Amino acid sequence: MYNKNMNSYQGKSYNVITYGCQMNVHESEKIRGILSSLGMLETDSAENADVVIFNTCCIREGAEDRAYNNIMALKPIKEKNPNKIIVLCGCMPQQKKGKYNLKEKLPFVDIIIGTHNVNQLAQYLLKFAVTKKQIYDIVDKPTGALDVDNAIRDDNINAYVNIIYGCNKFCTYCIVPYVRGREQSRTPQEIYNEVKNLVQNEGYKFITLLGQNVNSYGKDLKEPTTFAELLTSLCEIEGDFKIKFMTSHPMDFGDDLIKVMKNEPKIAKALHLPVQSGSSKILARMNRHYDLKHYMSIIKKVKHAMPNISLSTDIIVGFPGETEKDFNLTLKLLKKVKFDQVFAFMYSKRSGTPAAEFEDQIDEKEKNIRVNKLLRLQKIIQKDQTKKFFKRTYNCLIRQINGVAVGITDGGKEIYIPNYKFINQNYFADVKIEDIRNHKLSGVVNDKR
Repeated sequence: MYNKNMNSYQGKSYNVITYGCQMNVHESEKIRGILSSLGMLETDSAENADVVIFNTCCIREGAEDRAYNNIMALKPIKEKNPNKIIVLCGCMPQQKKGKYNLKEKLPFVDIIIGTHNVNQLAQYLLKFAVTKKQIYDIVDKPTGALDVDNAIRDDNINAYVNIIYGCNKFCTYCIVPYVRGREQSRTPQEIYNEVKNLVQNEGYKFITLLGQNVNSYGKDLKEPTTFAELLTSLCEIEGDFKIKFMTSHPMDFGDDLIKVMKNEPKIAKALHLPVQSGSSKILARMNRHYDLKHYMSIIKKVKHAMPNISLSTDIIVGFPGETEKDFNLTLKLLKKVKFDQVFAFMYSKRSGTPAAEFEDQIDEKEKNIRVNKLLRLQKIIQKDQTKKFFKRTYNCLIRQINGVAVGITDGGKEIYIPNYKFINQNYFADVKIEDIRNHKLSGVVNDKR
Protein backbone atom coordinates (compact mmCIF):
# COMPACT_ATOMS: atom_id res chain seq x y z
CA MET A 1 0.00 0.00 0.00
CA TYR A 2 2.76 2.41 0.92
CA ASN A 3 5.45 1.12 -1.46
CA LYS A 4 4.92 4.11 -3.75
CA ASN A 5 6.58 6.19 -1.03
CA MET A 6 9.85 4.22 -1.20
CA ASN A 7 11.73 7.39 -2.12
CA SER A 8 10.65 9.11 1.10
CA TYR A 9 13.81 7.92 2.86
CA GLN A 10 16.28 7.89 -0.02
CA GLY A 11 19.54 9.52 1.15
CA LYS A 12 18.26 10.03 4.71
CA SER A 13 20.51 9.10 7.64
CA TYR A 14 19.79 6.59 10.40
CA ASN A 15 21.27 5.57 13.73
CA VAL A 16 20.51 2.28 15.51
CA ILE A 17 21.03 2.10 19.28
CA THR A 18 21.10 -1.42 20.72
CA TYR A 19 20.62 -2.71 24.26
CA GLY A 20 20.91 -6.27 25.52
CA CYS A 21 22.20 -9.61 24.34
CA GLN A 22 23.72 -11.00 21.16
CA MET A 23 20.20 -11.74 19.90
CA ASN A 24 19.45 -8.02 20.00
CA VAL A 25 22.80 -7.16 18.42
CA HIS A 26 22.02 -9.46 15.50
CA GLU A 27 18.49 -8.11 15.27
CA SER A 28 19.95 -4.62 14.93
CA GLU A 29 22.16 -5.87 12.11
CA LYS A 30 18.99 -6.93 10.31
CA ILE A 31 17.30 -3.61 11.10
CA ARG A 32 20.23 -1.81 9.52
CA GLY A 33 19.72 -3.96 6.43
CA ILE A 34 16.05 -2.94 6.28
CA LEU A 35 16.93 0.75 6.55
CA SER A 36 19.63 0.37 3.91
CA SER A 37 17.06 -1.19 1.55
CA LEU A 38 15.11 2.08 1.79
CA GLY A 39 18.16 3.93 0.48
CA MET A 40 19.21 5.24 3.88
CA LEU A 41 22.78 5.84 5.08
CA GLU A 42 24.12 5.03 8.54
CA THR A 43 25.52 7.68 10.88
CA ASP A 44 27.02 7.30 14.35
CA SER A 45 25.13 10.30 15.75
CA ALA A 46 21.60 9.93 17.14
CA GLU A 47 21.37 13.68 17.49
CA ASN A 48 22.03 14.31 13.79
CA ALA A 49 20.29 11.26 12.30
CA ASP A 50 17.01 11.65 10.41
CA VAL A 51 15.77 8.35 11.86
CA VAL A 52 16.79 6.96 15.26
CA ILE A 53 15.97 3.35 16.16
CA PHE A 54 16.07 2.18 19.78
CA ASN A 55 16.25 -1.64 19.84
CA THR A 56 15.60 -2.30 23.51
CA CYS A 57 16.09 -4.94 26.20
CA CYS A 58 14.16 -5.50 29.43
CA ILE A 59 15.94 -8.53 30.88
CA ARG A 60 17.27 -6.27 33.68
CA GLU A 61 16.05 -3.00 35.08
CA GLY A 62 19.34 -1.22 34.35
CA ALA A 63 19.11 -1.81 30.59
CA GLU A 64 15.49 -0.66 30.57
CA ASP A 65 16.28 2.51 32.51
CA ARG A 66 19.22 3.39 30.25
CA ALA A 67 17.08 3.01 27.15
CA TYR A 68 14.24 5.08 28.59
CA ASN A 69 16.57 7.88 29.73
CA ASN A 70 18.32 7.99 26.35
CA ILE A 71 15.00 8.17 24.53
CA MET A 72 13.89 11.01 26.82
CA ALA A 73 17.16 12.84 26.06
CA LEU A 74 16.01 13.13 22.43
CA LYS A 75 12.75 14.87 23.36
CA PRO A 76 14.14 18.45 23.24
CA ILE A 77 15.97 17.62 19.99
CA LYS A 78 12.73 16.31 18.51
CA GLU A 79 10.94 19.51 19.58
CA LYS A 80 13.51 21.57 17.69
CA ASN A 81 13.41 19.22 14.70
CA PRO A 82 9.89 17.74 14.32
CA ASN A 83 10.96 15.95 11.14
CA LYS A 84 13.30 13.65 13.08
CA ILE A 85 11.72 10.19 13.30
CA ILE A 86 12.18 8.17 16.50
CA VAL A 87 11.41 4.45 16.57
CA LEU A 88 11.20 2.25 19.66
CA CYS A 89 11.22 -1.52 19.18
CA GLY A 90 12.30 -4.72 20.90
CA CYS A 91 11.53 -6.17 24.31
CA MET A 92 10.57 -3.02 26.26
CA PRO A 93 7.39 -2.29 24.28
CA GLN A 94 6.46 -5.98 24.21
CA GLN A 95 6.00 -6.17 28.00
CA LYS A 96 2.41 -6.29 29.19
CA LYS A 97 3.37 -5.08 32.67
CA GLY A 98 6.39 -2.93 31.91
CA LYS A 99 7.90 -0.39 34.26
CA TYR A 100 6.99 2.46 31.91
CA ASN A 101 3.72 3.26 30.15
CA LEU A 102 5.48 3.92 26.88
CA LYS A 103 2.57 5.11 24.78
CA GLU A 104 1.57 7.63 27.45
CA LYS A 105 5.06 8.77 28.47
CA LEU A 106 6.61 8.90 24.98
CA PRO A 107 4.14 10.76 22.74
CA PHE A 108 7.07 12.23 20.78
CA VAL A 109 8.19 8.75 19.68
CA ASP A 110 6.77 8.18 16.20
CA ILE A 111 6.75 4.39 15.91
CA ILE A 112 6.49 1.91 18.79
CA ILE A 113 6.53 -1.80 17.91
CA GLY A 114 7.53 -4.96 19.76
CA THR A 115 9.61 -8.05 19.10
CA HIS A 116 7.15 -9.87 16.87
CA ASN A 117 6.66 -7.33 14.07
CA VAL A 118 10.01 -5.57 13.71
CA ASN A 119 10.37 -7.39 10.39
CA GLN A 120 7.72 -4.97 9.09
CA LEU A 121 9.72 -1.87 10.03
CA ALA A 122 10.01 -0.67 6.43
CA GLN A 123 6.22 -0.69 6.01
CA TYR A 124 5.74 1.19 9.28
CA LEU A 125 8.22 3.85 8.16
CA LEU A 126 6.55 4.20 4.77
CA LYS A 127 3.15 4.48 6.41
CA PHE A 128 4.42 7.16 8.79
CA ALA A 129 5.81 9.15 5.85
CA VAL A 130 2.19 9.50 4.66
CA THR A 131 0.13 9.79 7.84
CA LYS A 132 2.61 11.64 10.13
CA LYS A 133 0.69 10.05 13.01
CA GLN A 134 2.20 7.99 15.81
CA ILE A 135 2.14 4.25 15.15
CA TYR A 136 1.72 2.05 18.20
CA ASP A 137 1.41 -1.62 17.23
CA ILE A 138 2.21 -4.43 19.66
CA VAL A 139 1.22 -7.91 18.46
CA ASP A 140 1.15 -11.14 20.46
CA LYS A 141 2.47 -13.52 17.82
CA PRO A 142 5.35 -13.38 15.33
CA THR A 143 4.46 -11.93 11.94
CA GLY A 144 7.45 -13.62 10.30
CA ALA A 145 11.19 -13.83 10.76
CA LEU A 146 13.48 -10.96 9.90
CA ASP A 147 15.03 -11.28 6.46
CA VAL A 148 18.75 -12.00 6.85
CA ASP A 149 19.84 -11.59 3.24
CA ASN A 150 20.60 -7.90 3.56
CA ALA A 151 21.78 -7.74 7.18
CA ILE A 152 24.60 -5.23 7.74
CA ARG A 153 26.88 -7.00 10.19
CA ASP A 154 29.05 -5.37 12.84
CA ASP A 155 31.99 -7.75 12.42
CA ASN A 156 33.88 -9.15 9.45
CA ILE A 157 35.20 -12.17 11.40
CA ASN A 158 32.22 -13.39 13.44
CA ALA A 159 28.68 -13.70 12.06
CA TYR A 160 25.60 -14.33 14.18
CA VAL A 161 22.98 -16.78 12.92
CA ASN A 162 19.63 -17.29 14.65
CA ILE A 163 18.59 -20.94 14.84
CA ILE A 164 15.69 -20.73 17.32
CA TYR A 165 13.54 -17.91 18.66
CA GLY A 166 11.69 -17.70 21.98
CA CYS A 167 11.83 -19.87 25.09
CA ASN A 168 9.60 -22.46 26.79
CA LYS A 169 11.38 -22.70 30.13
CA PHE A 170 9.65 -19.92 32.12
CA CYS A 171 12.33 -19.43 34.77
CA THR A 172 10.65 -17.48 37.57
CA TYR A 173 12.96 -14.47 37.18
CA CYS A 174 12.93 -14.22 33.39
CA ILE A 175 10.83 -11.98 31.16
CA VAL A 176 12.04 -13.53 27.88
CA PRO A 177 9.19 -16.04 27.28
CA TYR A 178 6.69 -13.22 27.75
CA VAL A 179 8.33 -10.84 25.27
CA ARG A 180 9.90 -13.28 22.80
CA GLY A 181 7.21 -15.96 22.76
CA ARG A 182 7.45 -19.73 22.63
CA GLU A 183 10.25 -21.64 20.92
CA GLN A 184 10.25 -21.52 17.14
CA SER A 185 13.07 -23.23 15.23
CA ARG A 186 14.27 -22.34 11.77
CA THR A 187 14.59 -25.27 9.37
CA PRO A 188 17.97 -27.03 9.10
CA GLN A 189 18.16 -26.25 5.38
CA GLU A 190 17.53 -22.55 5.93
CA ILE A 191 20.30 -22.41 8.53
CA TYR A 192 22.65 -24.52 6.40
CA ASN A 193 22.20 -22.20 3.40
CA GLU A 194 22.84 -19.09 5.48
CA VAL A 195 26.00 -20.49 7.09
CA LYS A 196 27.30 -21.78 3.77
CA ASN A 197 26.88 -18.35 2.22
CA LEU A 198 28.57 -16.61 5.16
CA VAL A 199 31.57 -18.94 5.00
CA GLN A 200 32.06 -19.49 1.30
CA ASN A 201 30.89 -16.17 -0.17
CA GLU A 202 31.47 -13.66 2.63
CA GLY A 203 34.56 -15.19 4.26
CA TYR A 204 33.46 -15.32 7.91
CA LYS A 205 35.72 -17.35 10.21
CA PHE A 206 33.43 -17.74 13.21
CA ILE A 207 29.74 -18.54 12.98
CA THR A 208 27.89 -18.04 16.27
CA LEU A 209 24.56 -19.83 16.43
CA LEU A 210 22.02 -17.97 18.57
CA GLY A 211 19.00 -18.95 20.61
CA GLN A 212 17.62 -18.40 24.09
CA ASN A 213 18.13 -22.16 24.43
CA VAL A 214 19.99 -23.68 21.49
CA ASN A 215 19.74 -27.16 23.06
CA SER A 216 15.97 -27.10 22.45
CA TYR A 217 16.55 -26.61 18.73
CA GLY A 218 14.40 -28.67 16.39
CA LYS A 219 11.87 -30.10 18.84
CA ASP A 220 9.06 -28.05 17.30
CA LEU A 221 9.84 -28.86 13.66
CA LYS A 222 7.59 -31.11 11.55
CA GLU A 223 10.64 -33.35 11.11
CA PRO A 224 12.38 -33.02 14.51
CA THR A 225 16.13 -32.44 14.36
CA THR A 226 18.41 -32.34 17.38
CA PHE A 227 20.93 -29.57 17.95
CA ALA A 228 23.74 -32.14 17.72
CA GLU A 229 22.43 -33.25 14.31
CA LEU A 230 22.28 -29.64 13.12
CA LEU A 231 25.89 -29.06 14.19
CA THR A 232 27.02 -32.22 12.41
CA SER A 233 25.36 -31.02 9.22
CA LEU A 234 26.93 -27.55 9.42
CA CYS A 235 30.39 -29.05 9.92
CA GLU A 236 30.06 -30.65 6.48
CA ILE A 237 30.22 -27.20 4.86
CA GLU A 238 33.56 -26.77 3.15
CA GLY A 239 35.76 -23.92 4.35
CA ASP A 240 38.15 -22.76 7.05
CA PHE A 241 35.80 -21.73 9.85
CA LYS A 242 34.54 -22.60 13.33
CA ILE A 243 31.12 -22.77 14.92
CA LYS A 244 30.22 -21.30 18.30
CA PHE A 245 26.82 -21.26 19.97
CA MET A 246 24.89 -19.67 22.80
CA THR A 247 23.05 -20.02 25.01
CA SER A 248 22.86 -23.60 26.28
CA HIS A 249 20.47 -24.78 28.99
CA PRO A 250 21.71 -27.53 31.35
CA MET A 251 18.33 -29.29 31.32
CA ASP A 252 18.59 -30.09 27.60
CA PHE A 253 22.35 -30.57 27.37
CA GLY A 254 22.88 -34.17 26.23
CA ASP A 255 25.80 -36.53 25.74
CA ASP A 256 25.24 -36.37 21.97
CA LEU A 257 26.25 -32.69 22.02
CA ILE A 258 29.43 -33.42 23.98
CA LYS A 259 30.34 -36.13 21.45
CA VAL A 260 29.86 -33.79 18.49
CA MET A 261 31.83 -30.98 20.16
CA LYS A 262 34.70 -33.34 20.87
CA ASN A 263 34.86 -35.01 17.46
CA GLU A 264 34.18 -32.11 15.12
CA PRO A 265 37.24 -29.83 14.68
CA LYS A 266 35.02 -27.10 13.23
CA ILE A 267 33.19 -26.70 16.54
CA ALA A 268 34.91 -24.27 18.89
CA LYS A 269 36.04 -25.77 22.16
CA ALA A 270 34.18 -23.18 24.20
CA LEU A 271 30.96 -23.55 26.15
CA HIS A 272 28.75 -20.98 27.82
CA LEU A 273 26.56 -22.92 30.26
CA PRO A 274 24.59 -20.70 32.67
CA VAL A 275 24.27 -22.16 36.17
CA GLN A 276 22.63 -19.09 37.84
CA SER A 277 23.20 -20.41 41.39
CA GLY A 278 25.25 -22.98 43.27
CA SER A 279 22.31 -23.82 45.51
CA SER A 280 19.85 -26.51 44.42
CA LYS A 281 17.23 -24.89 46.64
CA ILE A 282 17.55 -21.61 44.75
CA LEU A 283 17.66 -23.40 41.39
CA ALA A 284 14.30 -24.99 42.25
CA ARG A 285 12.83 -21.58 43.14
CA MET A 286 14.17 -20.27 39.84
CA ASN A 287 12.36 -23.12 38.04
CA ARG A 288 15.58 -24.08 36.28
CA HIS A 289 14.56 -27.77 35.93
CA TYR A 290 17.91 -29.13 37.17
CA ASP A 291 19.86 -29.31 40.41
CA LEU A 292 23.53 -28.73 41.18
CA LYS A 293 24.35 -32.43 40.89
CA HIS A 294 23.03 -32.52 37.33
CA TYR A 295 24.94 -29.38 36.39
CA MET A 296 28.21 -30.70 37.81
CA SER A 297 27.76 -34.01 35.96
CA ILE A 298 27.70 -32.07 32.68
CA ILE A 299 30.81 -30.09 33.62
CA LYS A 300 32.63 -33.30 34.55
CA LYS A 301 31.77 -34.95 31.22
CA VAL A 302 32.70 -31.87 29.20
CA LYS A 303 36.08 -31.46 30.91
CA HIS A 304 36.84 -35.15 30.51
CA ALA A 305 36.02 -35.07 26.78
CA MET A 306 37.76 -31.73 26.08
CA PRO A 307 40.45 -30.85 28.68
CA ASN A 308 41.29 -27.59 26.89
CA ILE A 309 37.71 -26.34 26.73
CA SER A 310 36.95 -22.77 27.76
CA LEU A 311 34.01 -22.59 30.18
CA SER A 312 31.88 -19.56 31.00
CA THR A 313 28.64 -19.10 32.92
CA ASP A 314 25.96 -16.69 34.15
CA ILE A 315 25.16 -16.22 37.84
CA ILE A 316 22.35 -14.29 39.50
CA VAL A 317 23.22 -12.99 42.95
CA GLY A 318 20.61 -12.07 45.54
CA PHE A 319 17.68 -14.03 44.16
CA PRO A 320 14.70 -13.91 46.56
CA GLY A 321 15.27 -16.25 49.48
CA GLU A 322 19.02 -16.61 48.87
CA THR A 323 20.61 -17.07 52.29
CA GLU A 324 24.24 -16.59 53.14
CA LYS A 325 24.56 -20.37 53.00
CA ASP A 326 23.09 -20.45 49.47
CA PHE A 327 25.46 -17.71 48.36
CA ASN A 328 28.45 -19.55 49.82
CA LEU A 329 27.44 -22.61 47.81
CA THR A 330 27.74 -20.47 44.68
CA LEU A 331 31.24 -19.37 45.74
CA LYS A 332 32.09 -23.02 46.35
CA LEU A 333 30.90 -23.84 42.83
CA LEU A 334 33.22 -21.21 41.34
CA LYS A 335 36.20 -22.63 43.23
CA LYS A 336 35.39 -26.14 42.07
CA VAL A 337 34.64 -25.54 38.38
CA LYS A 338 37.16 -22.73 37.84
CA PHE A 339 35.30 -21.01 35.02
CA ASP A 340 37.35 -19.03 32.54
CA GLN A 341 34.73 -16.29 32.63
CA VAL A 342 31.73 -15.48 34.82
CA PHE A 343 28.95 -12.99 34.04
CA ALA A 344 27.43 -12.09 37.40
CA PHE A 345 24.32 -9.98 37.90
CA MET A 346 22.32 -8.80 40.86
CA TYR A 347 18.76 -10.10 40.74
CA SER A 348 16.47 -7.56 39.11
CA LYS A 349 12.69 -7.61 39.58
CA ARG A 350 10.77 -7.98 36.33
CA SER A 351 7.08 -7.13 36.47
CA GLY A 352 4.97 -10.02 35.28
CA THR A 353 7.36 -12.74 36.41
CA PRO A 354 6.63 -14.99 39.43
CA ALA A 355 9.83 -14.04 41.29
CA ALA A 356 8.80 -10.39 41.34
CA GLU A 357 5.97 -11.40 43.68
CA PHE A 358 8.14 -13.42 46.08
CA GLU A 359 8.03 -11.86 49.53
CA ASP A 360 11.59 -12.69 50.63
CA GLN A 361 13.38 -10.15 48.41
CA ILE A 362 17.04 -9.42 49.21
CA ASP A 363 18.14 -5.93 50.20
CA GLU A 364 19.92 -4.02 47.40
CA LYS A 365 22.89 -3.28 49.66
CA GLU A 366 23.29 -6.96 50.48
CA LYS A 367 23.03 -7.92 46.80
CA ASN A 368 25.76 -5.43 45.99
CA ILE A 369 28.03 -6.82 48.74
CA ARG A 370 27.54 -10.36 47.48
CA VAL A 371 28.10 -9.66 43.78
CA ASN A 372 31.32 -7.77 44.51
CA LYS A 373 32.54 -10.61 46.72
CA LEU A 374 31.83 -13.07 43.92
CA LEU A 375 33.58 -10.94 41.30
CA ARG A 376 36.66 -10.58 43.53
CA LEU A 377 36.83 -14.35 43.91
CA GLN A 378 36.44 -14.90 40.17
CA LYS A 379 39.24 -12.43 39.46
CA ILE A 380 41.56 -14.47 41.66
CA ILE A 381 40.44 -17.69 39.97
CA GLN A 382 41.01 -16.25 36.49
CA LYS A 383 44.53 -15.13 37.37
CA ASP A 384 45.31 -18.59 38.70
CA GLN A 385 43.70 -20.18 35.62
CA THR A 386 46.21 -18.45 33.36
CA LYS A 387 48.84 -20.93 34.55
CA LYS A 388 46.97 -23.82 32.92
CA PHE A 389 47.79 -22.45 29.46
CA PHE A 390 51.54 -23.01 29.81
CA LYS A 391 52.87 -25.54 27.27
CA ARG A 392 49.38 -26.30 26.01
CA THR A 393 48.53 -26.11 22.31
CA TYR A 394 45.38 -24.38 21.04
CA ASN A 395 43.93 -24.15 17.58
CA CYS A 396 43.66 -20.39 17.07
CA LEU A 397 42.52 -17.84 14.53
CA ILE A 398 45.70 -16.03 13.52
CA ARG A 399 45.09 -12.30 13.16
CA GLN A 400 47.15 -9.17 12.85
CA ILE A 401 46.42 -6.70 15.66
CA ASN A 402 48.32 -3.40 15.68
CA GLY A 403 50.93 -4.91 13.40
CA VAL A 404 51.52 -7.93 15.66
CA ALA A 405 50.50 -11.53 14.99
CA VAL A 406 48.01 -12.76 17.58
CA GLY A 407 46.31 -16.12 17.99
CA ILE A 408 42.72 -15.97 19.23
CA THR A 409 41.61 -19.09 21.10
CA ASP A 410 38.06 -20.47 20.92
CA GLY A 411 37.46 -18.88 24.31
CA GLY A 412 38.68 -15.47 23.17
CA LYS A 413 42.13 -15.51 24.80
CA GLU A 414 44.85 -13.63 22.92
CA ILE A 415 48.23 -15.31 22.40
CA TYR A 416 50.99 -13.02 21.12
CA ILE A 417 53.29 -14.59 18.55
CA PRO A 418 56.64 -12.74 18.49
CA ASN A 419 58.71 -12.58 15.32
CA TYR A 420 56.06 -14.29 13.25
CA LYS A 421 55.85 -13.56 9.56
CA PHE A 422 52.17 -12.83 9.15
CA ILE A 423 50.42 -13.50 5.85
CA ASN A 424 47.72 -10.99 5.02
CA GLN A 425 44.66 -13.07 5.84
CA ASN A 426 42.90 -14.67 8.79
CA TYR A 427 43.39 -18.42 9.13
CA PHE A 428 43.48 -21.15 11.79
CA ALA A 429 46.67 -22.73 13.11
CA ASP A 430 47.92 -24.52 16.23
CA VAL A 431 49.71 -22.28 18.72
CA LYS A 432 51.76 -23.60 21.64
CA ILE A 433 52.02 -21.38 24.74
CA GLU A 434 55.70 -20.88 25.58
CA ASP A 435 55.63 -17.96 28.01
CA ILE A 436 53.30 -16.26 30.51
CA ARG A 437 54.22 -12.84 31.86
CA ASN A 438 51.88 -10.54 33.77
CA HIS A 439 49.10 -12.92 32.76
CA LYS A 440 49.84 -12.27 29.08
CA LEU A 441 50.35 -15.29 26.86
CA SER A 442 52.88 -15.70 24.08
CA GLY A 443 53.62 -18.71 21.93
CA VAL A 444 54.81 -20.20 18.67
CA VAL A 445 52.84 -21.37 15.66
CA ASN A 446 52.92 -24.90 14.35
CA ASP A 447 52.72 -23.56 10.82
CA LYS A 448 51.50 -26.04 8.22
CA ARG A 449 51.05 -23.53 5.41
